[in-house]
Amino acid sequence: MAKDTSSPTKTGIALDDYVLLGNSGLRVSPLCLGAMTFGESWGLGSNNEESKKVFDHYFEKGGNFIDTACNYNFGESERFLGEYVAGKRSDVVIATKYTANVTSMQKSMKKDVRYNPNSGGNHRKSLVENLDASLKRLNMSYVDILYVHFYEYRTPIEEFMRSLDDTVRSGKALYVAISDTPSWALSRSNTIADLRGWSQFIGLQTRYNLLDRSMEFDLQPACAEHNIGIIPWGVVAEGFLTGKYTREQTADAKSEFRNMQIVKHSKSDKNWKILDEVNAIAKEIGRSPVQVTLNWTMQKPGITSPLIGARNIGQLEENLKSLEFKLTPEQMKRLDDVSEPSEVPFPYGFFDMVDLNLGKNINIPTRFESLAAKYDFGTYRSLF
Repeated sequence: MAKDTSSPTKTGIALDDYVLLGNSGLRVSPLCLGAMTFGESWGLGSNNEESKKVFDHYFEKGGNFIDTACNYNFGESERFLGEYVAGKRSDVVIATKYTANVTSMQKSMKKDVRYNPNSGGNHRKSLVENLDASLKRLNMSYVDILYVHFYEYRTPIEEFMRSLDDTVRSGKALYVAISDTPSWALSRSNTIADLRGWSQFIGLQTRYNLLDRSMEFDLQPACAEHNIGIIPWGVVAEGFLTGKYTREQTADAKSEFRNMQIVKHSKSDKNWKILDEVNAIAKEIGRSPVQVTLNWTMQKPGITSPLIGARNIGQLEENLKSLEFKLTPEQMKRLDDVSEPSEVPFPYGFFDMVDLNLGKNINIPTRFESLAAKYDFGTYRSLF
């Protein structure tokens, strides 16, 4: 789709303008519905009736990409989702995750359960048992995508990549992906899988928003190299970028996780300047800060389908409206400039020296253009 350089209201897409996920032929919606809010066991979601309304509205609008995990609301999320997709299984792409140890989480909440050290982790026993339990809760014979929920620095990469390949060959998962992992582990995992003929990761879930653009340094180029689709989470920074918070407000730091995160975000003057720019653009174009933030994210290199969460239809509809327009290059630049990372880790600020030693006019592959252009500061060139 051609970029709109005149108005943010003339170019848009729909929820059923499907995109390919990474190096696969799997068609998914440009916004992925996160089901972490399905259920109330964690105290931050919605009941069955309200969650079903959210799912139904997303599905009726053409959405087909739904994300959950074995631990979300201690299994309620998967049970609810299994009910909602009954009779619609072929029409949806269901992603779930293993790795989290539910018995550990329950113990931390003072529940009377026995801690099982093998109930979580990336190893084979955890994968087999958690996926079987997820399939029972979902009332399905397979999931479309199985995620490694996070890299836990304990299980050998060879072990979980072979186990994941066995899972795909068994038919219990059609594709595999990973969430919350360092770039070196991501690259090593897919390289090993490529060399040994195993299933490779087609997607990466990772934190990414205007307050935290660290993904752009390592993970985005790694995904570009391996043709992995990026499904960012935390796009509105726990609600800070929704525009409902002001400098004068005081959040309760002793309350739920989201409020503690808001307090953390509010301590940075730069974060407030970012929010001021989001609010300014939102006012100029008649959109909400949430929609501006989501639209900025969708236009960034490598992004396939940002995760959206909604406790009710109103919140979902506001998110979906981010598809109706496209921020202009000038508006994107304003947001890029105000959110520019203050420190650039080596060697990403070294592109000017590379150009000096190679020649500025040598073409760079498209997948690395954004990185090279962004961090070419001319630091070293001034020395010669």
